[in-house]
Amino acid sequence: MSDLTKIPVTIVTGFLGAGKTTLISHLIRQSGGRRLAVIVNEFGTLGVDGDILQGCAIPDCPAENIVELANGCICCTVANDFIPTVETLLALDPRPDHILIETSGLALPKPLLKAFDWPAIRSRITVDGVIALADAEAVAAGRFAPDLAALDAQRAADPSIDHETPLSEVFEDQLACADMVLLTKCDLAGPEGIAAARAVIAAETPRALPVLELIDGVVDPRIVLGIGAAAEDDIAARPSHHDGADEHEHDDFDSIVLDLGEIAAPDDLAARIETLGGGGEVLRVKGYAAVAGKPMRLLVQAVGARVRTHYDRPWRSDEPRATRLVVIAERDRLDPAAIRAALQG
Repeated sequence: MSDLTKIPVTIVTGFLGAGKTTLISHLIRQSGGRRLAVIVNEFGTLGVDGDILQGCAIPDCPAENIVELANGCICCTVANDFIPTVETLLALDPRPDHILIETSGLALPKPLLKAFDWPAIRSRITVDGVIALADAEAVAAGRFAPDLAALDAQRAADPSIDHETPLSEVFEDQLACADMVLLTKCDLAGPEGIAAARAVIAAETPRALPVLELIDGVVDPRIVLGIGAAAEDDIAARPSHHDGADEHEHDDFDSIVLDLGEIAAPDDLAARIETLGGGGEVLRVKGYAAVAGKPMRLLVQAVGARVRTHYDRPWRSDEPRATRLVVIAERDRLDPAAIRAALQG
């Protein structure tokens, strides 16, 4: 690659828990000799995804090539965070062949896409493609894609009804900006769920997009890397609910970090998280738990009432054994005291 060749960047977007980190972990392991670099954007101050990805580091994507930007949306802090981070990656020796950006599950991809027009980086990188991940089971259940016909009918009957929710806007904007949709967790959705999810996505996308079905983030890197979309030159074809706005905010969502100390029973913690998520108040729980008598750290990932845990690595000697969980919810549903009580028992 000559110094004049633009480095391709793939933006990986998708709602909370759709499987973005799982996908990127797979791409790192199956890099096929590409020198990769990764930017991970977290919502909340507890960085989980970046730590997971650094645990997947290999010679073609060493730990120093994986950068985490926590507590906010990189498209809202372009000058202070995003541009300097990209410039740092471009200065690496050897230079990356491809950069992956994992956005926050609450991020709108289009403002980030516009950041690639900044003079400092425009001549040096290009958006190879925007990949939107959608949880097949969740989409089939209609959690983030409303029935537009029914809502229009309701609005006609009662003009005071707000037919959009923040979650649906995020979901629709992610699809509208995409070059490809990856339908994840298809094993949980089943054939009928997959068909229903495909129908929802087809109805929500402004143009025809390829939709691939995935399990555990496994996809041939040749399919998702090397699209050549130059998406920064195609912004007009990617409509957004926020077109015309000078900026966007994430005031609809908030997060808290809970320090719960060492736990005795992982199954009990998982059951408490499941109950909490099943009430519809909490969107996402993720973090780590220290289990009494266990030398390894327990990784906790939950979307709504679906909870997954596994031991990911031994505790390091230089880190405290502690249980830390980040909880994300819509702002008006975030009750720190109630959440803490629910998880501590």
